[in-house]
Amino acid sequence: MRKPTKESELNTEPIGQNLIKLISNLCFSVFVLSVLIFTAIAITYQPPDPWLESAPSLTKLFTQTENATFKIDDSIVKTGEDLVSSPVPAIPPALAPNPITETDDSIVKTGEDLVSSPAPAIPPALATNDSVVKTGEDSVSSPVPAMSPVLATNDSVVKTSEDSVSSLAPAMSPVVAPNPVTKTNDSVVKSGKESKSSLAPAMSPALAPNPVTKTNDSLVRTGPAPAPATSLALAPTPIVETEAKSPKSDCEELKHVNCSDPLVLRAIKKFNSKTFKSIVILEYQTPVNSSKPDECDVAWRFRNKKERSWRKYRDFRRFEFGIGVNCTYRVIHTGRWHSGINARRPWIRPNPKFTQPIRDEEINDTIPTLPETNFRKGKYLYYARGGDYCKGMNHYLWSFLCGLGEAVYLNRTFVMDLNMCLSATHSSSHKDEEGKDFRFYFDFEHLKETASVVEETEFLRDWKKWDKGHKRKVPLKKIKSHKTTPMQLKKDKSTIIWRQFDGPEPDNYWYRVCEGQAAKYIHRPWHTIWKSKRLMNIVTEISGRMDWDFEAIHVIRGEKAQNKQLWPNLDSDTSPNAILTKLQQLVQPWRNLYVATNEPFYNYFDNLRSHYKVHLLDDYKELWNEASEWYNETTLLNSGKPVEFDGYMRAVVDTEVLYRAKTRVETFYNLTKDCKDGINTC
Repeated sequence: MRKPTKESELNTEPIGQNLIKLISNLCFSVFVLSVLIFTAIAITYQPPDPWLESAPSLTKLFTQTENATFKIDDSIVKTGEDLVSSPVPAIPPALAPNPITETDDSIVKTGEDLVSSPAPAIPPALATNDSVVKTGEDSVSSPVPAMSPVLATNDSVVKTSEDSVSSLAPAMSPVVAPNPVTKTNDSVVKSGKESKSSLAPAMSPALAPNPVTKTNDSLVRTGPAPAPATSLALAPTPIVETEAKSPKSDCEELKHVNCSDPLVLRAIKKFNSKTFKSIVILEYQTPVNSSKPDECDVAWRFRNKKERSWRKYRDFRRFEFGIGVNCTYRVIHTGRWHSGINARRPWIRPNPKFTQPIRDEEINDTIPTLPETNFRKGKYLYYARGGDYCKGMNHYLWSFLCGLGEAVYLNRTFVMDLNMCLSATHSSSHKDEEGKDFRFYFDFEHLKETASVVEETEFLRDWKKWDKGHKRKVPLKKIKSHKTTPMQLKKDKSTIIWRQFDGPEPDNYWYRVCEGQAAKYIHRPWHTIWKSKRLMNIVTEISGRMDWDFEAIHVIRGEKAQNKQLWPNLDSDTSPNAILTKLQQLVQPWRNLYVATNEPFYNYFDNLRSHYKVHLLDDYKELWNEASEWYNETTLLNSGKPVEFDGYMRAVVDTEVLYRAKTRVETFYNLTKDCKDGINTC
């Protein structure tokens, strides 16, 4: 029978268990205390409730009105290049930049540097042009026979055959007659005993000294010919060398540059990769000869790193070459933007009377046509012209992308009108100007590639042709109110859905279709809108003329500077002296400074020229005058009628150049404390 346990054993508990209980109780207490504090805060905190405010506040809430029309359009529209935040797609293999192989500044080792095995005797050598020449024994570690002295000319240091003899050299006589040293024209000839090893044993008869003289840039050497060590005396055999001139350098043939040599293009690639870090060069053309034998012209395509689009631009420059290390080409000077005129593609001036001029190969904004059989198979969304016509560019794009977004939602082709009306805020006449082309301002080629669109004139012609040739008309559904939502049209099977905007403003605005519940389903495809390639060519050329190395300042004046009620400090804060004071704190002196501004007076910024290299848009008028590519291409696009470089185009170019600067100084963030949209809007 088991004995009863002692009372002391029954009352004893392990210390570890007590400690665990104590910690758990403490943690639970902290948790309960936190819950109580949070509950007290939640009960006592009361956020402001507009429904519980005073009667005047409720009256103001229900009686305030908003104008559906956009405010004055004084800003630049941000297109898909500016707004897309998704990662840039990978470069396809065709556009990948060519790898640059750098071979300049490499060290080429001669055979003597690499030989470690026994080698036969090396004949005497002549050293020329600041080089150090060693004989065959200098780098050979195995026993070799004796060699003749080596003669040096023209600033070279030459060691004789005995200067660096290894300790394992064969036996030689104890006495070797010293060789007299003659120094002429900064050359040094060492005697046979200067660097002789201490372990070299004797060779029987002494060698007679070999006098060295220099006459008429040639060396005359007399004395015994090289012979292996032997116990017999060597009879002196006179050897005379006359008119032994130094061999010509291999680099002399590079003075006349062969522009088609791949090494020339390799040197250009290396130079551009170090100089133009703001661009990615995609492909080069073969360099061509210039006006001088040491110059070449080369053209290349590139894209800007700060531009989200993958559009390619073109530059051609003139390069001057020198001779680098190991007889390689080295760029010592490069010309300015578009200086390599021999590498420029031939330009044919448009002449509509005779032939169709050649279009820019990088711009394809032609209007697509539809075969008659495909017209009936398609489904279209057609917006009639509404109140958005002749409104500001911000208003126009907001409405246009609403219609395009609905077409994407309904899986239909959007019928668009390429004719635009420029608002009076950007026209030189200060009146609304009709007859503008969409392609003057935006990239129609990119729009065609990223969205399903058809031009209105082409669409109406195909529609009319189909109705004339067929008894059965095209199924059509007309929508007369924006209150008919896109969700109600999702299952409609009509070939054409025609939205008509005949009501008064603001009910006749296109963007009203995307308001309310439709905003949850319609997403504006901003990625489809890029700025015109023709305008971006001007931006690229201005940036290239400053070698992509410049700072920029954005000075907004105009009507805002005159409105003291909304912007009381803007006028004084953007005065020339105030601008200069601010710039001296942000920009180093004598840097390239681009001034983007709406100030009409050209000489307004003259005081900046004493501290910086000032550039204004009007300094580059030749880029859009009658002799420019932009003028020729837009004239061709406009049926032979000249196109004005209007205010909106100027604002686009100014803003895009500003984006490419290394340092940007803004008006409402750096120059003035006034709010961008007026008082109390910051």
